[in-house]
Amino acid sequence: MTLYHGSNVEVNDLKLIPTKRLLDFEAGFYLTSDFEQAKKWALRTTSNRKIGTPLVSVYEVDDEMAEKVRVLIFEATNKEWLRYIAANRTGKLLDEEYDIVIGPVANDQTIRTINNYLKGYFPEDVAIRLLLPQKLKDQYAFRTERALKLLKFVEAKNV
Repeated sequence: MTLYHGSNVEVNDLKLIPTKRLLDFEAGFYLTSDFEQAKKWALRTTSNRKIGTPLVSVYEVDDEMAEKVRVLIFEATNKEWLRYIAANRTGKLLDEEYDIVIGPVANDQTIRTINNYLKGYFPEDVAIRLLLPQKLKDQYAFRTERALKLLKFVEAKNV
């Protein structure tokens, strides 16, 4: 499997960097299977940081090693996905046992819906209904050193 990471620098030396930001799937190294999404992340990161060059780093996943890590997969924007993201974005982690978490990425529209849900403006079932029509791409959060060892850097592409 090929995965992509968009940034303002080439990322060929993988390491987990602690963060205080509250992310969908907790701290980790985030990738996607969608090149165009990674390209958008690269352009946004470069624009926000005002330094570097928009690049998409390309990785191959070692499928043989994949059986040695714990993976949580959210197939769709459902109640479990919403609860998991809500817990992470409010600092109330549901677990720490997974090396990799995979699922839909919360885009700009999704963030508004999730924030309104967290503020109590509408219940869970309404939030899910609002999220379902959106065509969300995927995200892979590699959360442990063991998970990072599955990734083999291939190249960095200018975008």
